[in-house]
Amino acid sequence: MLRIGTDAGVEGVAIARRPGSAAALSDLVDRHLKELLVGKDPLQREQLWHQIWELDRIEEMPLPLLGMVDIALWDLAGRVAGLPTWQVLGGFRESLPAYASTVTFGSIAEYLDVATQCLELGYPAIKLHAWGDAREDAELCRRLREHVGDTIPLMYDGSAGFDLPDSIYLGRALADAGYLWFEEPMREFSITAYGRLARAVDVPLLVAETSDGAHMNTADFIVAGSATFGVRTSAELRGGFTGAMRTAHLADAFRLRAEVHGPDMTSRHLCMAIPNTTYYESMVTSVNVEKPAVVDGDGLVHAPRSPGVALPPELDYPRELRPYAEEL
Repeated sequence: MLRIGTDAGVEGVAIARRPGSAAALSDLVDRHLKELLVGKDPLQREQLWHQIWELDRIEEMPLPLLGMVDIALWDLAGRVAGLPTWQVLGGFRESLPAYASTVTFGSIAEYLDVATQCLELGYPAIKLHAWGDAREDAELCRRLREHVGDTIPLMYDGSAGFDLPDSIYLGRALADAGYLWFEEPMREFSITAYGRLARAVDVPLLVAETSDGAHMNTADFIVAGSATFGVRTSAELRGGFTGAMRTAHLADAFRLRAEVHGPDMTSRHLCMAIPNTTYYESMVTSVNVEKPAVVDGDGLVHAPRSPGVALPPELDYPRELRPYAEEL
């Protein structure tokens, strides 16, 4: 947990979620962030965002750490304003459909059963994370389309598991099955490879989830013609809310979607602030599907109401963090 306090008694918080990030963050605070931040105006988020990127030039920080200060400062700004951060960002909506985003299950039968449960629980769309074998995944995608019919939006996330030939094979199968998007089929190192994939398949591509550089090299994916559906954005992987919103506005300028990655509080805020996003990502982690409380019976996730970003609602926060948690 990163906590940034002020001499006015207001604090902002952000969560380091990835394995190993707590130790890396503590080291960064001791060596750089205290000196960088103490005495600065916490509402000068734009200036501080640029200074964090200058620090990254030397430190080569992991993507999830790049935005920690920015997230905490946007949380602080919301608390100062007495508003949820999505409204401070510039609110667009107060609810959005959530899609069921699977983990990897053991068999086609399990996936089909999970899909049935998801639809019965009110999810309007389903995204697959599968096995990383182009032929087997293509068969799964075809079977799921047959199982749910033609009207349910389906998406597929490759989790960077393929090379270009297998991405082309699977992309053509997804196009035949009418999938809404094909997400991150390859590691996002070669924009040229993504451009070739876009020219070889008809299924729309959703790209630039984990690429370094926030909006800066997301722009290169777009110019290369590879973002045929849109780009990914998130506070966690785009350098905080500031980088996430830059990415969304960039995509909007090209009339593309900016789909928000991940099921956390920052993502809920971004979903309510970004006009060109389609769904909230809700993870399904068990063959016995349990819908989280933030998704209602109609498959909608609603805008947070607590000031700032707020921590996700839990029961076991230490006493000093409870004022920062959202109450559902």
